[in-house]
Amino acid sequence: MSRHLETEIEKLKKSILSLVAVVENSVQKAVKSLEERDPDLAREVIEGDAEIDQAEVDIEEECLKILALHQPVAVDLRFIIAVLHINNDIERVGDLGVNMAERSLFLCTQEPIPIPFDLAGMHRKALAMLGHSLDALMRMDANLAHQVRASDDEVDEMNREMYAKVSESARRNPEHVEILLSYLSASRHLERIADHATNIAEEVIYLIQGEIVRHKPALPEGLEASPHETVRPPQSKR
Repeated sequence: MSRHLETEIEKLKKSILSLVAVVENSVQKAVKSLEERDPDLAREVIEGDAEIDQAEVDIEEECLKILALHQPVAVDLRFIIAVLHINNDIERVGDLGVNMAERSLFLCTQEPIPIPFDLAGMHRKALAMLGHSLDALMRMDANLAHQVRASDDEVDEMNREMYAKVSESARRNPEHVEILLSYLSASRHLERIADHATNIAEEVIYLIQGEIVRHKPALPEGLEASPHETVRPPQSKR
C-alpha cells in the first residue's frame, strides 16, 4: 500500500470514529431526555441531526475520492466498501436518536407516568453493541463481530418483554395508552439501533473473512470464528 493511500485510510478511520462519537452522544442525550423529561435536551438532539447528516456525506465523499484516486485492491478495497455501508448505518442510528427525541418532546407535554420497562438497560445494551461493532472494525476482530451478532437476540428478547409490559400496563391504565405507545416506540428505536450494530458487525465479518453471514445464524457463544485469510490489522485503535 502506498504512503498516500495509507494516509487517506487512516484519515477515513478517524472520520468514521468521530461520527460514531457524535451519534453515540446524540442517542445518550435522547434517552436521557426521555428519562428526565427534558425538552431542551431533546431539542439539542434534533438540532444536531444536520451535523450528522453532513458528516455522513463527507465520509462518503472521502471514500469515493480514495476509490477514484488510488484504485485500492484486495483488503484496502473491501475496507473502503465496508466503510461506505457502515457510514450509512451510523447515520441511520443518528436518525433513530432524533426519533426518540421527538417522542420525548411529546411525552414532556403529557402526564408523567413511570416508564414501565428498563429503558436505560436496553439503551446500554444497544450502544455497547454499536461500540463493539466499531471496535471489531478497527481491530479487524472477527470474533468480536460474531459476538455482536449473537447479542442481537438478547436485545430482541428485551424488546419483546417490554412489549408485554406495555400491553399489561395499557390494560390496567387505558387512559395512558398514547403515552405508553410512545415509550414502546422508543424501545423499538433502540432495538433498531442494535440491528444497525449487527449490520456493521456483518460487514466486518465479510471484510475479514470474505463471508456474507447476514442470512446465517449467529455463532453460539464461546465458539470462535475461523478466519478464511490473514488480514493486516489497521494502525489505529478505537
